Amino acid sequence: MTSFVDRVTLHLRAGDGGHGCVSIHREKFKPFGGPDGGNGGHGGDILLVVDPSVHTLLDFHFRPRVHAENGKGGQGSNRDGANGQDLILKVPDGTVVQTLAGDVLADLVGAGTTFEVGRGGRGGRGNASLASARRKAPGFAELGEPGDRLDVVLELKSVADVGLVGFPSAGKSSLISVLSAAKPKIADYPFTTLTPNLGVVRVDDHTFTIADVPGLIPGAATGKGLGLEFLRHIERTAVLVHVVDCAALETERDPVGDIDAIEAELAAYGGLADRPRLVALNKIDVSDARDLAEIVRPDLEARGLPVYEVSAVTREGLRELSYAVAEQVERRRAAAPAPERTRIVLRPPAVDDAGFTVEPAADGAFVVRGPRPERWVRQTNFDNDEAVGFLADRLARLGVEEVLAKMGATPGATVRIGDREFDWQPTVIEEFVPTARGEDLRLAEVSTRATAAERLAARKARRQRPADEVDVSPRPGDPEDDDDGE
Repeated sequence: MTSFVDRVTLHLRAGDGGHGCVSIHREKFKPFGGPDGGNGGHGGDILLVVDPSVHTLLDFHFRPRVHAENGKGGQGSNRDGANGQDLILKVPDGTVVQTLAGDVLADLVGAGTTFEVGRGGRGGRGNASLASARRKAPGFAELGEPGDRLDVVLELKSVADVGLVGFPSAGKSSLISVLSAAKPKIADYPFTTLTPNLGVVRVDDHTFTIADVPGLIPGAATGKGLGLEFLRHIERTAVLVHVVDCAALETERDPVGDIDAIEAELAAYGGLADRPRLVALNKIDVSDARDLAEIVRPDLEARGLPVYEVSAVTREGLRELSYAVAEQVERRRAAAPAPERTRIVLRPPAVDDAGFTVEPAADGAFVVRGPRPERWVRQTNFDNDEAVGFLADRLARLGVEEVLAKMGATPGATVRIGDREFDWQPTVIEEFVPTARGEDLRLAEVSTRATAAERLAARKARRQRPADEVDVSPRPGDPEDDDDGE
């Protein structure tokens, strides 16, 4: 059964925003008390938080699809919907968040480090929030925005100070078991270690973590053996220790050749050339191994490599090796640059930035891009003519219609915004004419729009007459005298 997972693909879905509410306040003796539809709640975010008690990505291996809570819809009496609860995913220290293409989104190191990987959608506004001097009682509300949908790759890179590298059965797990309190599986056959082992070593006042990489073999950096899966766990190490099996039975192998083969794999993997190296000639409790260690030691020291003869069985030479490793770790830590203070960089938009762009497409359509117009389209209920008219007004105020006209768009031209496609029609009546809720006469047939224009002109003429000449008798069809109008 799988017990260690260090790479998973997550399918994330942040919470959707709740829809706004369309409601009209009514009570006794107040048949039309104005709009009171509440706003929808925001959808829940998806957060990744480093938890020191988590050491593997196993939970995500079995449950790769995660979904945050949706926001609740608004209600009448100006009651806003509840926000969706954020979904917090606990990940191990050293988790790297990447896109499917391999682009790094975040590198999570340190307990409590938090990254918002998926943002919940905004809640739609209710008709109470959309009311204005012109639209006193909107017959529509905004839809909630959908939350982020994305796939990410979580990759675990162990945070250790020292990395042990070497061929299978070189004794790396044995060294960790005697240097620290870790209890890895130890046996006399290759590839006993199938997962990286971590241990904490204390030498006087110094404390460092040590990790091993399951047996590397030639070609590990290209996918052979287990090396490709676990080489990433030594990327963060400050010091590398070559563990060499001086008691190996293979006649075609020798300690110097083993180190050269491992160095070739580290070079092929990349990014480890600046790490200081030490060599631990292991298993010198065997007489032939001790003799071999004495023979190869001068050659290794001639390369500038500190060499230590050790035995995990008798613990010979481990004290010297521990002090040498601790010294290298402290030297590396002292040379590391101090972390920079968090700086907030403000980048205001340019003075001539309209907030959107219009580009012609190959098929003759016009594509409008920008965060605001795309968001407005997502929040529009296209089954409601008044909502569509409201969207047209917002786009016109933003300057989209003006840019389309300058680019040569003619009535009936195809315009794409987000995932929606429209037949562009310039506004016939510049101002909104209140009528039955949920309707917009500008979207009606031409004859209906002409009638609406005549009614609007007649209403303005009546308002300009002296007060003693005004006929207060109701007029059929006047939207101000219609219970369903404004």
